[in-house]
Order: sequence, then structure tokens, then C-alpha cells
Amino acid sequence: MPTMRRLLVVNPNTSASVSALLQQHVQAEAGLHVRVRTVTARFGAPYIADEASYAVAGHATLDAWAAALASREAEPDAVLIGCFGDPGLLALRESSPVPVTGLAEAAFIEAARHGRFAIVTGGQRWGPMLQRLAHALGHGPALAGIHTVVPTGAQLAADPVAARELLSQACLDAVRQLGAQAVILGGAGLAGMAAQIQPSLGVPLIDSVLAGARWALRSHVLAPARETAGFDLPWQGLSPELTALGTKPA
Repeated sequence: MPTMRRLLVVNPNTSASVSALLQQHVQAEAGLHVRVRTVTARFGAPYIADEASYAVAGHATLDAWAAALASREAEPDAVLIGCFGDPGLLALRESSPVPVTGLAEAAFIEAARHGRFAIVTGGQRWGPMLQRLAHALGHGPALAGIHTVVPTGAQLAADPVAARELLSQACLDAVRQLGAQAVILGGAGLAGMAAQIQPSLGVPLIDSVLAGARWALRSHVLAPARETAGFDLPWQGLSPELTALGTKPA
């Protein structure tokens, strides 16, 4: 009988509804042999939509992870940052004893297998932020372009019928105008929408949340970042859980 694996999903925003959506879709995709636990940021914005909220979300990701480790729950085998933008990814990867990725990185990896890919997501300010992230993670050459729609992911999730029509057209435009061989539909709040849009698209459409779940299933082949969780510097003024993971003064 396969060993039950444990996946910790960190929602970097404060929206409980997004956490519930992540829990539902990641667990369904990961299957019965993976126990998914989703935790929510203890501070920050209800939806990450600009540089300031993204910066705060990086801190909130580390804080939520540290709080999860300090709880009585069993330690996870992998960590997934449940935001298409992966705030705190590199810092958490450096500090975690188990593999870490985010929705964007997992989707980049999956989409790049098909060739050059485009990104469709909500919120115009995400364009340059995602461009920077793709280059930082080494996926710049495979990125055909980014198509953002005006409504944010939260606004799209609030009106699924209108969102589906708007996002369907955006995905078609990404293929026709950018020559993409695959398209990523990015955003935790858009989980499940790709399956509804895929039939009208002639190339693979990657759901970033499901890509994150699929990454978790193969994360056991990745080398851990370090033997124990923690940071190499002492902290001041942070949460007790983060402070406890810092280097103690001599």
C-alpha cells in the first residue's frame, strides 16, 4: 500500500475562500495518497494585485509556513505556494528541508514541455511582475507573452460566467497573436476554469492550480534544500514561529 504523502499549500493572501478553492482542487488532483493541508496568510491583502501586496505576501508566506511547522500537524513532504506569482518562493526554498514550488513555477515547467507558452491572467499590474518571475526562474526564452485582462482574479472568480467568456477570448488571442503552443490560465481563484475553456482552444491550456498539484506528486524526486528548516540570521520583531527558526545569538 502506497505511503500517504503530505503536501502543505500556503495561500499567501488572507482570503479564506481562496484557501478553500485551493484545498478542493489540489486535493482532487493529487488523489487519495496525498494529504493536502492548506493554510492561510495571517496578515496582508485579501488578493495580491500589485508590487506592495506582493512584497507583503512574501513575508506572509514565510510566516504561514513557520506557523504550520510549529503546529502539531505532521511535517509536510513538499510545500506549494498557492499564488500565481509565487511570493516568497526563493526564500522559502532556501529555508525549507523539503521541496518547494509555486503555482507559477509549476505551470511554467508544465507548459514549456509543449514549446513556447503564453500566460493569461487577471489584473494588469501582474504583467511585468510575471515577466520578471519567468526570467528569474529561467523560463524567459520559452515565454511567448503575457495577456492580462482588466478584472483581477478575485473579480473574475466572483462572476464565473462572465469570466469564462472573457478568459476564453484572451486565451484565443494569446494563441493567434503570440503564436503560443500552450497557454497557462494563471490564478488560484481561477482553479477549474481551464477545463471549461479547453475545448475551444487548439493548444494545451494549463490550469496553474492543477499544475501545482501534479508537481507535488513528483516532488519526491527533487533534492531537499537542507536538512532542517530555518534561517541563517537571528530575527527581531517577527512572529514567534519565524523568530524560533532564526539563528540564536551566541
